[in-house]
Amino acid sequence: MAKSDKRPVIRLKSTADTGYTYSTRKNKTNTRDRIELRKYDPVV
Repeated sequence: MAKSDKRPVIRLKSTADTGYTYSTRKNKTNTRDRIELRKYDPVV
């Protein structure tokens, strides 16, 4: 069973639908809403 973590690993999916993803950690207690970041997509 996976442990309950306050900073779980999340995947940031490319909005260009290329299938490219970044993985990062997000603190559930401080930021409850979704993350929206601008990252570089090398496939595009």
